[in-house]
Amino acid sequence: MAIKTGGGFLNEINVTPFVDVMLVLLIIFMVTAPLMTQGVEVDLPTTRTVRNLPQDSEHLVLTVRKDGRIFLDEYQVSMDELEDHLKRLVAGQKKQLFLRADKEVPYGTVVQVMGEIKAAGIDKLGIVAEEPKQDRK
Repeated sequence: MAIKTGGGFLNEINVTPFVDVMLVLLIIFMVTAPLMTQGVEVDLPTTRTVRNLPQDSEHLVLTVRKDGRIFLDEYQVSMDELEDHLKRLVAGQKKQLFLRADKEVPYGTVVQVMGEIKAAGIDKLGIVAEEPKQDRK
């Protein structure tokens, strides 16, 4: 579509509005992307030596909530299906697995989940914890 100006038609497209919209969309994406990776809420146990969980896509997080529900990333799985999912998603794709368990989950449940992880053929397992909060005086 050509625009008529005083001396003739203008054949160029004005890209300024397009660039403005794209920059706004980029900012919205940059702000909301970290919020989408939060996952399932659990109250983690604390320890003095904690490393940050890697932010790449080469790992999966297995979460056990205090009510006994199990999540692989943000998708709920049952204990019966856990081994099959782990074989397909972790062992088959050679991804790292990290276990996040609420501090109120019974020890027997955590051991049962770790048994399913071992049965799926996963030898390396990361355990997720938090640093204890320091009281400042």
